[in-house]
Amino acid sequence: MTETSTVLQVLVGLFLLLETANVLALYFAPGSMRFNAVGVFGGWETSKADPDLHAFVRYLVFWVAGTKVIFIGLWLVILTTAGPTTQLVASVVMVPAIATFYWRLFPIVRDLDRRGKVRPTGYSTVLGWMIGGFIAAFVVAIVVAL
Repeated sequence: MTETSTVLQVLVGLFLLLETANVLALYFAPGSMRFNAVGVFGGWETSKADPDLHAFVRYLVFWVAGTKVIFIGLWLVILTTAGPTTQLVASVVMVPAIATFYWRLFPIVRDLDRRGKVRPTGYSTVLGWMIGGFIAAFVVAIVVAL
């Protein structure tokens, strides 16, 4: 194992730990304000007033959790069975995949944050910087690996 593949493996491992925490929060405490659970959104509590709407929102939350489980599983396979080249290429794919957050999700959460519909205030900024930090870390690790 090369030093650069170790750097990528550690980075992916940290990312997977964060995603695992997100999955646990989404499945077992979706109303939490920790990790990326949906309790930060005022709409979560508001949806509870309409059982049909709340069931739909819960369905979407669990759908997101399920896709994260698939993603985590695939990365575990890549980390444990793939060589450095495949791990590097998968990491390259991670950059634009993670960056899609800024295309659709970030504008929504930023708007909700500005309108006081997200707690704590500034959540969108913190989330934006955290995701940007992961993207930057992946880019640096990829450049080092090349």
